[in-house]
Amino acid sequence: MKTALKIILPLILIGMLAAGGFVFFQSVDVAVLNPQGEIADKQRTLLLFASALSLIIIIPVYMLLVFFAWRYRDSNKKAAYRPNWANNKWLEITWWGIPCILIAILAVVAYRTSHELDQFRPLDSDVKPVEVQVVALQWKWLFIYPEQQVASVNLMPVPEKTPINLSLTSDAPMNAFWVPSLGSQMYAMSGMSSKLHILANHTGDFNGSSANISGEGFADMAFTVRSQTREDFDAWVDATRGHAEGLDMTLYEELAKPGTVDQPVFYTLADAQLYDKIVMKYMMPPASDEKSEDEQDHESHDAHMGHEMEGM
Repeated sequence: MKTALKIILPLILIGMLAAGGFVFFQSVDVAVLNPQGEIADKQRTLLLFASALSLIIIIPVYMLLVFFAWRYRDSNKKAAYRPNWANNKWLEITWWGIPCILIAILAVVAYRTSHELDQFRPLDSDVKPVEVQVVALQWKWLFIYPEQQVASVNLMPVPEKTPINLSLTSDAPMNAFWVPSLGSQMYAMSGMSSKLHILANHTGDFNGSSANISGEGFADMAFTVRSQTREDFDAWVDATRGHAEGLDMTLYEELAKPGTVDQPVFYTLADAQLYDKIVMKYMMPPASDEKSEDEQDHESHDAHMGHEMEGM
């Protein structure tokens, strides 16, 4: 009876932990496990598939660990003692063959999904995508809509079931744009423009943040992606155009100063080249009135040759 209890009680404990974990994930909204977009849904499927394959190894290993610890405990005199038993070819094939097969399966899946879920790959859709230019600032996010000629801070309205083509850069330390409910994350770096494509299948507000620690104020770099109907999105664009302040380079320089905002801010886009200027400001050589020694020597040489030609 005592032996049976020692076996049954651990099994009951494991069952309770499994049931508790199931209830927890059912009651708590874990964004990566509750996708609201096409990309996020495929990523969840991949995550669950890889986890299931891993459990094929993990569960038997831990079960054998408990079995060996119990079977070959010091007090069990009935356990067979085999000091000269070196190996068993069938066991060797099992515990080497199964992991090799699983790794091969994961390799094929990883190769295929790496291309299918490539962040630079546009999404297949009959709906015209919306272009959004994203700028990571200290400590806020600027979203520019070049086609709609509007911009916003810390709120990114998008129409549902519409591909969103994101161009990302940074006018601050390197950051990472991430909306767990909608899919992949992508780094935003100064002097570079990266690409990311997302799509929201449903209306709603989805939390986004920086997934890269970037110093003081990093914790405040949160934003919201607001998925809404096309009519509501167009109404927001029209309202912003009619009442918001114009965003040009002068106003942008004030906005880009380190600081946080409590509420989303909206602008009309007064400078259509604003995003390109933000990217290029880190790529242009610094202006200098002083000429280098090589330039001065080159000009002196040209002047000397000019005088010689005049004297001929």
